[in-house]
Amino acid sequence: MIRIAFTLIGGKSWIGGHNYLINLLRIVTTNRPDLVKPVLFFGTDTDPEESRPFEILKNIEIIMSPALNVNRRTSAQVMSVLFGSDKSTRRLFHEHKIDVVFENARFHGKNLGIPAIAWIPDFQHRELPHLFTKKSWWKRELGFRMQIKSGRTVMVSSNDSRRICERYYPGATGRTHVVRFAVLTTNQPSEETVTKVRKYYNIHSRYFYLPNQFWQHKNHLLVLEAVALLKQEHPDIVIIASGKEFDPNKPNHFKRIVTRRKELKIEDQFRLLGLVPYKDVTPLMVGSVAVLNPSLFEGWSTTIEEAKGLQVPLILSDLSVHKEQADGIARFFDRTSAPSLAKTLVKVWLGEPTKITKEGEGFKSNTHRIQRFADDFINLVRHVVTNQDQT
Repeated sequence: MIRIAFTLIGGKSWIGGHNYLINLLRIVTTNRPDLVKPVLFFGTDTDPEESRPFEILKNIEIIMSPALNVNRRTSAQVMSVLFGSDKSTRRLFHEHKIDVVFENARFHGKNLGIPAIAWIPDFQHRELPHLFTKKSWWKRELGFRMQIKSGRTVMVSSNDSRRICERYYPGATGRTHVVRFAVLTTNQPSEETVTKVRKYYNIHSRYFYLPNQFWQHKNHLLVLEAVALLKQEHPDIVIIASGKEFDPNKPNHFKRIVTRRKELKIEDQFRLLGLVPYKDVTPLMVGSVAVLNPSLFEGWSTTIEEAKGLQVPLILSDLSVHKEQADGIARFFDRTSAPSLAKTLVKVWLGEPTKITKEGEGFKSNTHRIQRFADDFINLVRHVVTNQDQT
């Protein structure tokens, strides 16, 4: 039994990271509870709202310790960088007999004394540096550099991310592993549930669903321009958008979206729901004509994985990772062209058949994807534990 240490990922600031960790723990403990024991470490100051979803998971161990409190985070990071580890964190992991540590943004030092896997969700700051402040850019960059320089095994979610990683950080070549995540979807919602949710949000017509955080790289402004192009000939085409209305790197971005929507006079064609409860996302997906992801950058999209599991049609920007993720089942458009998106929306709205290739990642069953995710993650953990030349 391999004991894996996890610390909280995301939270209110990054809901995607929070959901990723819950999903990973559920899949791993469900598929191979005989091989791994996740040990989740929280600070004693953790918001109960953030810890509660993990407390109901089976087959995991939860440890609360002041060593991981927010007021220690900066000093612990400094100790890890300057002296190779933070003594309190190192002692905590050793006391609980941890075999491997799963790192995200929190670097635990090159002298941790325990093998570690650095999960890097994406390299957006490298590909789209203009979307970051200097401070946030360097915070991400220095963290990645320290993890790679310390000999960490790097875990990414796509072949596209691996190529980007090894291009910018040659030292990671040969130590970068792809573990494509899959999503445990709930049961297909009933027609009654879909109707109830649509009614709750006052949705009385057909619509495309765009469930992305309102961050600049999610490309909502292009969608506004595409909808404006369609207003005269296809005023019935409606986009329903939901997500957190705040971009930490561009605090005024959501205000720009609202202002531009008003200027284009498309309030009825582009509706904003704000952040909706996760339980409503699935019915909104199933009730849509198609799920739309116009993003300028992704590591591996949770939205797409959810739509695939529910067998909902997809309209995606032409990112390499999107094609890797949904080859053969999605329609793609030029992510820099509003006319390209507008043309694609009309085709799908009018029911033009999508060319089905029955090849590629998109056609693997959700059961297959989930099992592969569990197997690939566990195989990577076993590889790191066996090759304990990294600390």
